[in-house]
Amino acid sequence: MASHRRPKQPSRTRVTVLTTAAAAAVALSSQAANAAPSEKPSKDEVKAKVDKLYEEAEQATEKYNGAKEKQEKLQKEVSTIQDNVARGQEELNELRDGLGSMASAQYRSGGIDPSLQLFLSADPDNYLDKASTLDQLSGQQVEALKKIQVKQRDLAQQRSEASEKLKDLSATRTELGKKKKEVQGKLSSAQKLLNTLTAQEKAALQQEEQRSNRASERQVLTGGSSTPASGRAGAAFAAAQGKIGTPYVYGATGPSSFDCSGLTSWAYAQAGVGIPRTSQAQANYGTRISSMNDLQVGDLVFFFSDLHHVGLYAGNGQVLHAPRTGTNVRYESMSTIGGPFMFGVRV
Repeated sequence: MASHRRPKQPSRTRVTVLTTAAAAAVALSSQAANAAPSEKPSKDEVKAKVDKLYEEAEQATEKYNGAKEKQEKLQKEVSTIQDNVARGQEELNELRDGLGSMASAQYRSGGIDPSLQLFLSADPDNYLDKASTLDQLSGQQVEALKKIQVKQRDLAQQRSEASEKLKDLSATRTELGKKKKEVQGKLSSAQKLLNTLTAQEKAALQQEEQRSNRASERQVLTGGSSTPASGRAGAAFAAAQGKIGTPYVYGATGPSSFDCSGLTSWAYAQAGVGIPRTSQAQANYGTRISSMNDLQVGDLVFFFSDLHHVGLYAGNGQVLHAPRTGTNVRYESMSTIGGPFMFGVRV
């Protein structure tokens, strides 16, 4: 007689596992079907990101300039103090030699004064504090000892000051190195983005920039009427005009390359006016001009809320400046700088 056994049913656990796996597979295949392929950023998107990186690089550049200026100032101060200490030590040695000569003369004439002998073998500060011993010294010896005491205290103070400035100098050098790396990092990131563009896209960006430059130059040349704020402002502006086409290099102060505040400080130096090195310091140098309508050719003009960009007003809403890495000194409309006009300064 044939056996009619019922087929073994799959366990509930096995059914659950298979169902879950199938659902996951369906979900993954659905996601794969709906996922859009990664798109290359457009030329305009790349330009916007690059412009932002260049702005951040310029912010870091002005901080780098400030640290560099502080380093140079500290180096001069330390050098001056060290020279003063060296001269002071020579003077102290001469004073001691003179007192030693007195001791030798006393010895030859019958022995060294006991109080003078005490000085030659101990600290004169402690010695002079003992009033009873002063009576045993001649007026000339007292005067010599007081000069030595004053000179020693002065040298100790100067050595302490030099030590503190050397610590500050070391910290400033460390800060300078960090700011330099920050600038280089921003510029490197910008260059990587630019490298993602095709040759045609790069050429299109360059053409757009050239058209903008020509339009700004026409505005300056034909827009006419602005008068230099003063003879020295006119001289500074003329000096900067002579550098149109010179490349931007961060930290540079001319004459073969400039950053933004490097150009303005160099231009005014040609007019015989020393202004500070950084844009933030230049902003506090002269008379502030709040309205763009009141600007005159040669005035300093500042952009962005932290004042990290500066140029020279060129008239008719244009600025003559060193814009950023990859560009040259040029005219540009103040409306296309990338940050708001904050105010002008008349030097």
